[in-house]
Amino acid sequence: MQKTCYQINLQTGFGGGEVYTRFFTRALLELGWQVFLLVPGEAAWWRGLEQEGAVIIPLARVEDIDAHLPQTRSLLVFQTPVGGSVAERLRQRHFVTCFAHMPLYGRKPDMFRHYDLVFAVSAHVIASLKAAGMANFHPEPLYGVADLERPAALTGQFRAHSVYDWDRRKFRDRCLSHVYPLVFALKPTRMFEKKEGLTLGIVSRLTPIKQFPLMFGILAPVIRQFPRVNLEIFGSGGYASVRDLERSLAPIAHQVRWWGHQSDVKSIYPQLDFLLTGLPEKEALGLNVIEAQACGTPVLAVNAPPFTETVVEAETGYFFVDPRQDQGRDFARLLGQLCAADGCYPDPRQALAHLDKFSFAQFVLRVGRAMDAAAALAQETSCA
Repeated sequence: MQKTCYQINLQTGFGGGEVYTRFFTRALLELGWQVFLLVPGEAAWWRGLEQEGAVIIPLARVEDIDAHLPQTRSLLVFQTPVGGSVAERLRQRHFVTCFAHMPLYGRKPDMFRHYDLVFAVSAHVIASLKAAGMANFHPEPLYGVADLERPAALTGQFRAHSVYDWDRRKFRDRCLSHVYPLVFALKPTRMFEKKEGLTLGIVSRLTPIKQFPLMFGILAPVIRQFPRVNLEIFGSGGYASVRDLERSLAPIAHQVRWWGHQSDVKSIYPQLDFLLTGLPEKEALGLNVIEAQACGTPVLAVNAPPFTETVVEAETGYFFVDPRQDQGRDFARLLGQLCAADGCYPDPRQALAHLDKFSFAQFVLRVGRAMDAAAALAQETSCA
């Protein structure tokens, strides 16, 4: 089989999976693979990859995938799973693989049973595949990297943007998507300046998998005990996600500021004293955790996978007990400790061996081993 990869990403929104797709593509190119990237026609942000060597193929619909594939047996990599009927049809002629960007806990594994091989982005995800009784996965986690060179002007200045990502499939969101921008435009422009005290930050899409409303339903009363603790939220989400998070933060509304989606994340992290993660079990890896550490910003995270794969206690951040287990008592202890530390926080950039695990060079090596394994399996199955 030639070193040609047909990679498919059908997401119309830009999130962590799309960031991952970008540096996975760059790794393939560095390894000498010819890469064709099939994406939705409206997803214009992929255009920059054409200059790096990938061939971008816009799709009008999922059914058009077949028309852009060769008749000869090829290696396909889906960044998100598609329906079983589509995958099975493609498997009749091609070797079809897929990424698992989320753990399977609480989710049905059937979506991955239609693929010849599944790549997982963390040991946490691999454990969930094993727990679901699956065996068709690559055994090495394909940890991501800190992809901070995004197409954005690095100004270091942040203006508040809308916190909403509108789902235009919903009537409510379609209506609000027309009304809310007009209302937002009437508000005074707000520019970010770091406040006095301890600054915790969320730099993430506000999605259900983060479980922020559940977490802050417990932690907001704890944070209220520390009036010099500030929470800065950089990210956007669906109407319900933002609404629920807002409600959970009501006890500390005066300590919270919302900044909406920001492209210049490289400049955001140094403005924070700590990045604060969400709850762990639905999280696959947390690219924002890796990014923050690469920028010198330590992390506060629940002491559980996948964060135990990405954070080193007292070197790149601190762990606290899951607040669902102790009603936030350990988090309160930690906040007291950090407030007393008065800016003497760990610098993750000193943890060289840990950061190297998430370097692009190491990622290229992991991708090389994974693709070699996929190519060998494709050759075996074609001869069977």
